[in-house]
Amino acid sequence: MGDPKARTSDATDAELIASWQRGDQRAATALVERHAQALARFAASLGERDGVDELVQDTFVRAFHSLDAFRADSSLRTWLFTICKRLVLDRKRAERRRRDGVELDEAHAVVGFDALDGMVAEETAQRVQDAVDRLTPLQKQVFTLRVTEGMPYNEIAQVVESTEGACRVHYHNAMKAIKEYLSDD
Repeated sequence: MGDPKARTSDATDAELIASWQRGDQRAATALVERHAQALARFAASLGERDGVDELVQDTFVRAFHSLDAFRADSSLRTWLFTICKRLVLDRKRAERRRRDGVELDEAHAVVGFDALDGMVAEETAQRVQDAVDRLTPLQKQVFTLRVTEGMPYNEIAQVVESTEGACRVHYHNAMKAIKEYLSDD
């Protein structure tokens, strides 16, 4: 029969969904393990700093609760990103009502080889982060999904509720703005 863990790691999302719907809890665990890190990075790119793990957990809770409504017109990953984005927006709206719209900054990590490399890498990462922070919210989402998550434009369009062509334009404009910002000394 084989190792159950190996079966779940090799299965497609659709196969795991079907397994979970038949009562196999390992399938749900495999789906979470497969997509949680990407969702956390996406949430951070949208400005979430505190409670990212809780947000990812809420995304899966909502997805598993609504799995019968999942039409599979898009990939499960795209659907999860869409749920996560809506939860982030809901959170931000609630925060604005409580605190008059304090915007959270995106976190970044730098790994260096020695002190000088680390310093240069940190400075460069900060300049890139500053450039990304200057993008419009839609440009920032498209840029992050394309660069960080490697999503194709058709899936990005579904997540940001736009067209594929518009996403290509937003990405192009984001890249241009970042390059211009970085070339200004």
